Amino acid sequence: MERLPTDLYLKIFGWLDHQNLAAALMVCRKWRDIGSDEELWCNLFKERWGIEGATFYAPDPDPAAAAPDSWKHVYIVQDRCDRVGLGLKIIREGDDYYLVHQGKIERHLGSSSRQDAADEEVGILDKILFFVGDLEVATIHAKRSRLM
Repeated sequence: MERLPTDLYLKIFGWLDHQNLAAALMVCRKWRDIGSDEELWCNLFKERWGIEGATFYAPDPDPAAAAPDSWKHVYIVQDRCDRVGLGLKIIREGDDYYLVHQGKIERHLGSSSRQDAADEEVGILDKILFFVGDLEVATIHAKRSRLM
């Protein structure tokens, strides 16, 4: 498989959905580099949200921009918007908590399983944020069933 041409990899990756493509990106460095192709993620985005969504969420075409977003990044942000909404939220992914606004991670708030070298004590602010994050995650199902 190592001798396959890049365009063949791209054709194969083009048949994958975003979850399987994300899994393929973790196989090796070569697959991660090939699977991060702009056209691949642009097509995935347009398949899922259409061209109208792409005009709003498309990466900044200005190459002089400080850190232009890739289609992969834009896809991840839009997916997060679908899952958690557009407002300011504290979300938990694994053991980590994040402050999210309009799908973009604004700040990493920390981890609920901190194991630093000195096993530092978690401050009261962190404890409050973890509690609010856990509460938010725990009430998602109740909020959704109330809306239906």
